[in-house]
Amino acid sequence: MYNLACVEQYKFPGTTLPYVLDLIPLAAGLASISTDGNISVLDPARIGAGPKRVQATSHGSLTTARAYDAAASVLATTGENGTVALWDLRDSATGPQASVKIGTSAARDWPLSLTNTDKYWMNIVDNLAGSCGVNALSLACDLTTQSVAVGTELVDYQASIVIWDIRAGPTPKVKYSDVHSDDITELNFHPSNGHVLLSGSTDGLVNVCDTRIEDEDEVVIQAFNHGASIHHAGFLNETEVYALSHDEKLALYDLAEAREAGSATRDFGDLRHVVNCRYVANVLPKAGGGAVLGAGSQDAETFQLVHLAKGAEWAFALDTVVGLPGAHGAEIVRGFCVFDEQQAVYTCGEDGKVRTWRPPV
Repeated sequence: MYNLACVEQYKFPGTTLPYVLDLIPLAAGLASISTDGNISVLDPARIGAGPKRVQATSHGSLTTARAYDAAASVLATTGENGTVALWDLRDSATGPQASVKIGTSAARDWPLSLTNTDKYWMNIVDNLAGSCGVNALSLACDLTTQSVAVGTELVDYQASIVIWDIRAGPTPKVKYSDVHSDDITELNFHPSNGHVLLSGSTDGLVNVCDTRIEDEDEVVIQAFNHGASIHHAGFLNETEVYALSHDEKLALYDLAEAREAGSATRDFGDLRHVVNCRYVANVLPKAGGGAVLGAGSQDAETFQLVHLAKGAEWAFALDTVVGLPGAHGAEIVRGFCVFDEQQAVYTCGEDGKVRTWRPPV
């Protein structure tokens, strides 16, 4: 194991520290989201200096965020009150410019162009109450089709996926309510085809849908039964997907292979035994191939990055594990990101901190 050293950290203020839920790299900096409902933008080179911008959201409880356009510093967020918002987080942004509420005629500035450089700040709020009226749990964005998709919790026997084309206005372009039978915990668009959407649910299914199809009986083009509540799922490449359950079981599936009942092409089982951890924070696919898995142990106060690579078959490179000793103490690491060129890793956790890790000098 090769260990990195914590070289800098920022601790969020307050008598009750918020959980820092995730980190999202943007051109404007490293955006964090936290349980106090705030988006904070930090300079990756000066994490200890604290946020250069803090933006309060109105989601009630902020559940998740994704980069809509990382190069333009546009971030999408969603939360418990059934809203989805887009934020322009460039340094020169000033205030809310457009908002809309589904079911009313009070929309302003629709349709909107996120490439308009005169719009320095944008807050587009779609109240899902007119569409679903439930907690939004998952979120996905695709810049090529200018689509935003939101997945909801199960209420009245329905969990919905709602998709907008942000150029078209506040009315969703499609809504699916029968794709899953329980909370929709994960959404991801295909890496090269923005019409293909992957969804994961606590019903144990990972479904791949063609969003150009409105008929719910036909929309699912591939289904994989993971057999346990989905924590994270996504595309590893053009055809292969991963599924990680809340009980830390990981399996891989292939869209290009027809297997009985959508069975796994590689089943790693319980990762707590495979990589010697207590929990898995996430699996981050890498642009050059493979993925990085972040796994931790509160008791040992450790966190490690394990590379998942494909040779003759998919396997963990256990001889090149990167360790973050001390991690976030006895608290869980909730999010991480890796900057390979800068030789830096950033983590956030339930201790209210963001930490920078680099090779020791």
